[in-house]
Amino acid sequence: MEHVFTAVRGHWSARAQGLHAWIATERGRFDLWLPVFMGAGVLVYFDLRLEPIWWAGASVAAIASVTAWLASPPFRVVLLPLAAAALGFTSAQLATIRALPLELLPKKAVVITGTVRGVEMLPTGRRVTIEEPQLGDQPPLARSLRVRLRDNDTGLVETGDTVRVRALVRQLSPPAYPGGWDFQRDAFYAGLAGSGFALGSVERVVVAPPRGVLRWIQWLRDEIGARVRAAVPGAAGAVCAAFLNGLQSGIPKEDQLAFQGSGLAHLLSVSGLHITIVMGFTMALVRTLLALSERAALRWPCRQIAAVAALAVGGFYTVLTGTQVPMLRSFAMASLFTLALLAGRRAVSMRGLALAAIVVILVAPNEVVGASLQMSFSAVLALIAGYEVLRGRMQVIRGDGGWHRRFLLYFAGLALTSALAGTASTPFAAYHFGRIQLYYVLSNMIAVPLSGVIMPAGMISLLLMPFGLEKLALAPMAWGVEVILWIARTTADLPAATLMVPRAPPWGLALFAFGLAWAGIWRGRVRVAGLAVIAAGLLSPIFAEPPDILVSDDARLIGFRTPSGIMLQKHHGGSKFTREVWGRFWAESDVAAFPESGEAEGGLVSCTERDCLLHPREDAGAAILLRSAPGEARCEDAVVVLSAEPARGVCPRSGPLIDRFTVWRNGAHAIWLDPNGPRIVSDRATRGARPWVPPLVFPNKAAHKPPPPAETVADD
Repeated sequence: MEHVFTAVRGHWSARAQGLHAWIATERGRFDLWLPVFMGAGVLVYFDLRLEPIWWAGASVAAIASVTAWLASPPFRVVLLPLAAAALGFTSAQLATIRALPLELLPKKAVVITGTVRGVEMLPTGRRVTIEEPQLGDQPPLARSLRVRLRDNDTGLVETGDTVRVRALVRQLSPPAYPGGWDFQRDAFYAGLAGSGFALGSVERVVVAPPRGVLRWIQWLRDEIGARVRAAVPGAAGAVCAAFLNGLQSGIPKEDQLAFQGSGLAHLLSVSGLHITIVMGFTMALVRTLLALSERAALRWPCRQIAAVAALAVGGFYTVLTGTQVPMLRSFAMASLFTLALLAGRRAVSMRGLALAAIVVILVAPNEVVGASLQMSFSAVLALIAGYEVLRGRMQVIRGDGGWHRRFLLYFAGLALTSALAGTASTPFAAYHFGRIQLYYVLSNMIAVPLSGVIMPAGMISLLLMPFGLEKLALAPMAWGVEVILWIARTTADLPAATLMVPRAPPWGLALFAFGLAWAGIWRGRVRVAGLAVIAAGLLSPIFAEPPDILVSDDARLIGFRTPSGIMLQKHHGGSKFTREVWGRFWAESDVAAFPESGEAEGGLVSCTERDCLLHPREDAGAAILLRSAPGEARCEDAVVVLSAEPARGVCPRSGPLIDRFTVWRNGAHAIWLDPNGPRIVSDRATRGARPWVPPLVFPNKAAHKPPPPAETVADD
């Protein structure tokens, strides 16, 4: 018996020693989980259906932090992540509290008067953002409005002007399907009341220069874009302007699709690559200029001076391009890089990425649910972790440091960088956009080095603009952009360049993100366990069950998923954008209309002049799609009744009815026709009663009267 106790004691002693050794190996890595749990807390906040009480997150964070400080180490393993998650939750609550409340917009055309905060060039026409707009004789709104001007309106409008225009405005569209991307939530945190289109020409009431720093910066962005497009016409000019001011709205739609299809869309969204080139060019230029002076070269800390100058230029470029989330992350890391350089510490590290993530979560927690932040941080995490693991192999490629070895190392680095960043961000792109690109490594290996020539030329053009000489630098910049456009178009036209993929469930994406963090943060063999979690997340679409039927928020579109594609009933005013989003959600590109009469899809669809019966499977119930409310319908065969028009009482003994009244109240609907009965989920049930969700009935409005049919307000 004593031998047994000795063996058990020895076993657990060895386990304890192994645990202590692992903790010693991973010392300094535990703190890196702080932004991970903070992000989890933000996601929990946005997943709620009801707005929590204002002190909920702060109280949990305070209690968990104090308890963790007083508790023994084993309990801190649970309490510290809870405190971090509560901190992220609190950050999201504070962002919501800071945001302006929703405002009522008229349903009829109205004359809008206000100050222009920005002018965006579109492929055809312009779009202006109006600050503190006054609608008719009503008091000015606290939120801004985004109005697209008529294509033939050539009136001069600049940031700072007071304008008047007659327009039809609406709140931004709700999600295209329950659980889809929420444009109204984006508008809520961006301070937008809505968007619309002008019905008449815009009139400049007061011509005035921009007042305030933010308006002046916006004017500078508009002026830079106008000067660039004047010097470089066409798509190349729009792309050059996007590199310099961060505004992509002027790029033609077909070229935007080409960048997406080739895996080069990240080049249009200014981020770490751009700011790295800008700061690197600035640092090299300043050091070169300082080296021209013997006194400065011998006595001044030229490297540190150049680093500070590069940081200042990087900050200006971040503000100039609109302080987007990838740029905020990149600038935060650039600031840490500069501090590390000044202190003689390692510049690029996982700790720097963690600090940048904390800053972004505290400043803009609503971006955590967006594709931009998720793709940006996953790519950088994979790059840092990947180069940590493969540093030895890269040194083997470097060899003796000869020119041919350096040449090989350069292209190996390009391929590895593209593969790591693209592979880590692809699942997030697939979740949000429903497609993946197969040739992103090839296209990035060619296009990314060109950016190292394009961006310095663009920075020189900014320096030459005050003298009217920007064309000297914009010419070589345009040549490089033309080559990148050719690469994007050619790659996007390759066979199977873009594949539509099924959408993973939210828990699958969360598994992938957690596995990526696990594999990236830890150092030892334990990181291998993260690969299994990543694999589980990638396989999660297998377990997802997409709905059989989708109904748009205005019932102008009703879609039915079949084995060969999507069958669609489209009425006047049906949104083309919604139809495209449905195709990506269902991973189907083929769209067909319901037949006038007869059967289709092997009997899954049976139509008459008045209705269509939809059978997704033999063991499932059927839905009846009413084509016209009056008259007899095959109601006895249906478990769900669908209609684009009000249809109360048409099929009184059938299952649930989803008609124009239903979607007006509850938004888009998703329907699963299961053997045990229909499962119906509405957009309002999915989003709940949150501050960015418009209330069902505004004050003094009749609850029983649906809105009149109207054309969809495009938000280009």
